Order: sequence, then C-alpha cells, then structure tokens
Amino acid sequence: MSALRLLSSAARRAPSTLAQQRRGYAEVADKISLSLVLPHQAIFTSKDVVQVNVAAATGDMGILANHVPSIEALRPGMIEVIESGNASKKWFASGGFATVHPGNKLTINVIEAAPLESFSSEAVRANLQEALKVAAGNGSEEDKMEARIEADVYEALQHALGSK
Repeated sequence: MSALRLLSSAARRAPSTLAQQRRGYAEVADKISLSLVLPHQAIFTSKDVVQVNVAAATGDMGILANHVPSIEALRPGMIEVIESGNASKKWFASGGFATVHPGNKLTINVIEAAPLESFSSEAVRANLQEALKVAAGNGSEEDKMEARIEADVYEALQHALGSK
C-alpha cells in the first residue's frame, strides 16, 4: 500500500476531533492575558484585558481572546490596551514583537515605550522638521539614514497623537 493511501486510510479511521477544535468568534466576555514588557520594566504582567491593538509590520491589528497563535513584528506606533468597561490605555512603542500564545495569552516585547499622553504635539512636530532637514541635507549617508529613521518614528508618533 502506498504511503498516501495508508495515510488517508488512517485518517478515515481516526476519530474526528476537527469539529471540537474549530475556531469561532471571540465572545465579548472573554479576556486575554497580556504581558507588556520592556528590557528594564514590566508594564503589564499577566493582566486580563478585553482587547489589544498593535501597530504590526503588516498593518494595524486588534487582538481579542481566542486569537489564532501568531508572532508579529511591531513597527513604531501605538499600543492600545482596552480593559473591562472599555477603559483604554495607550503607549507609543518604538518597535518589538507581539506573540499570541494558545490559551488566550499575549506577550508584547518592546525596546522602548511611553504613555502617549507624555508626548507634546509641538515638540514632535519640531523634531520631525529637524530630522527631515538633516535627511535632505548635505551630511554623510549615515547621518541621512539615521535622520530618515528618526523622521519615520516621529511621523508614526505624530499619527498616534492625532488619533488620541
């Protein structure tokens, strides 16, 4: 018997557990356990929350309970944590990784993060203009690239502040 026929024969004889493992929509009452960690500080440690919104490299992403396990690279942007009663806390993170584990667990590791309200729109705007000047100036290629990265972060921060 060929390997393919043997495998399909065994699959037909095995009890079907597929119906029990099928994913559905997350219920409103479900929670996800969040750990939001920086190298020097834990902002949340296994805190039950309703939803977490992150700026993933592939696009903005909302994570609820029963989310499919995944690993997402984070770009500079806002992390919004929605707790019970729709209370929302927002941080700006410079980048990192979000890992959704089975069993309604979410771990977010970021390099730097600060509460969104600790930023001044005027200071961000001024720093963005300065970074854009350096990026377009006559400096070395290294200086221009660093300024371009800095400008990208300030643009993301400006966008996050605009959506407060």
